[in-house]
Amino acid sequence: MKTSNANRNLINYIIWGVSIIFWFILLWNPGNLITAAHCQMTFFCEGSVTSLKMLLKINPFPEMMAGWILMVFAMMLPKLIVPIQIIINQSFKNMRFLMVVLFVIGYALTWLAAGFLLNIFILFVNIQMPRSFIPAVILGIIAVIWQFSPIKQRCLNKGHYHPVLAAWGSKAYKDAFSFGLTHGFWCVGAGWALMLFPMVLPQGHNFAMLIVTFIMFSEHMEHPQIPRWHIDFRLKLLRIIILQNPIKR
Repeated sequence: MKTSNANRNLINYIIWGVSIIFWFILLWNPGNLITAAHCQMTFFCEGSVTSLKMLLKINPFPEMMAGWILMVFAMMLPKLIVPIQIIINQSFKNMRFLMVVLFVIGYALTWLAAGFLLNIFILFVNIQMPRSFIPAVILGIIAVIWQFSPIKQRCLNKGHYHPVLAAWGSKAYKDAFSFGLTHGFWCVGAGWALMLFPMVLPQGHNFAMLIVTFIMFSEHMEHPQIPRWHIDFRLKLLRIIILQNPIKR
């Protein structure tokens, strides 16, 4: 059931290509596809927040959630390359596409649930402290503490667990969906603070999203470690880039 190197590379290119398309929509919003800002809110940007009702009128909650899930796919799709390849390797050819779709749906549902809570929190922050960097500073401190916590490391370790899926029948589809749910759960546990940080910034959120994406992709490349309080920036991707591009003297 294993695929050839050419097919694996093709799958990688497709996933990266879809991620880049989502990034293009997020950063440039061609044709105003996203009417509500994916991180900041229009009313918040204009600096006059006096009513939750008015805030939701200008930034409808469903559109906020659509922007959130678009951001999740843009940032997270490259991290799904390994589990998607595992699903493909463990499934029959005529079942692969639906199993991958069910895995992605399960994964997206966990981030959708997290996004619902986080967007409510953002609404509250925008009403209480509009155009303030204070929430970003506080959340940045929380994110740094979470980065070095044993709970974060445990979530990262669980994210490396890839179960053996049923090879045939409805159980194969159920296993793929459950795999997406559990994988998404541990991803949320590991990355909720990093994902929330750009969304509370009054400006510079696009640049912050790119940095956060780099950090999250890099830490996903690290091997599992013993969960403990430990200062580890998990910048394996940066180390690889430096090693492959040595500074010429």
